Amino acid sequence: MTDAPPIDAVEEGKRRRARMRYREQAAKQNRTLVTPEGAVLNLKISTFGERFGAFVLDIGLQFILMFVIIWAIATVAGAFEFRGWQIAGAVAQVLIFFVRNFYFIFFEIGRKAATPGKRALGLRVADRRGGRLTANAVIARNFLRELEFFLPLTVLFSFSVDGVASWINWLLLLWCAIFVLFPLFNKDKLRIGDLVAGTMVIHAPKVRLLKDIASVEPVSGGAIVFSAEQLEVYGIHELHVLEDVLRQSTEEIKESVANRIAAKIGHSPQPGETALAFLEAYYGGLRRRLEQRMLFGDRKEDKYDRK
Repeated sequence: MTDAPPIDAVEEGKRRRARMRYREQAAKQNRTLVTPEGAVLNLKISTFGERFGAFVLDIGLQFILMFVIIWAIATVAGAFEFRGWQIAGAVAQVLIFFVRNFYFIFFEIGRKAATPGKRALGLRVADRRGGRLTANAVIARNFLRELEFFLPLTVLFSFSVDGVASWINWLLLLWCAIFVLFPLFNKDKLRIGDLVAGTMVIHAPKVRLLKDIASVEPVSGGAIVFSAEQLEVYGIHELHVLEDVLRQSTEEIKESVANRIAAKIGHSPQPGETALAFLEAYYGGLRRRLEQRMLFGDRKEDKYDRK
């Protein structure tokens, strides 16, 4: 009869599998693009749920905007003894056309390349080839939304189950469903409009500079200081990995990474020192050290680079 594995080993195995699942899921969303200038961009594409959520927010905002304007017109017209709601209805037809067709274009053609709904979820539109997002691409992807969403919606409300017309309506509904659900059947979650315009929707996280990443308060024993020998252990590759850990990982992963780095460089924790404080301090020190070396043309790629 074999002995059962220690509880610590079982928990470590669970954490390791959780980290592997997290990395596999993140890898599915990561894309690498090379711009015409030769710069390499590491992007994270949005999920279908994120895009749908942003779209629902934008549609809700459009309805609120149109309701407020139509109500104001009806109120003003009624105050002057005109047929307020009839006038408001006529204006509504024109307003719906302009809002439906130009709301998305107005926001996405701007500097942020995102509607309020996309900005709320941290998304933006980008060129799939890594180039500049053009007005033609924005117009093309949004005019096709009429075919992808509003036409299916019209078919849905005019659906009939009587006679020969029912077969036509079923075929139309199937045809429209293909357009609506198309993002579910390609790895980049692209709409038909994205395919035609050469665009994609990506995450647009706020850029955090060195002073922003080092955000925690100093520990009770004072600031964490590292020697030149401790900072020479790692290179640029490890710096990028550490930045990803600080930005995206769980508290358990931060704790594990902090322990490994501390053991590698021979660091003894100070009283009150947390894993996050240690990682941020080491990130700042390592970055400054690597930048100083690069000023003199000395580039350390990774921990195996001994030149």
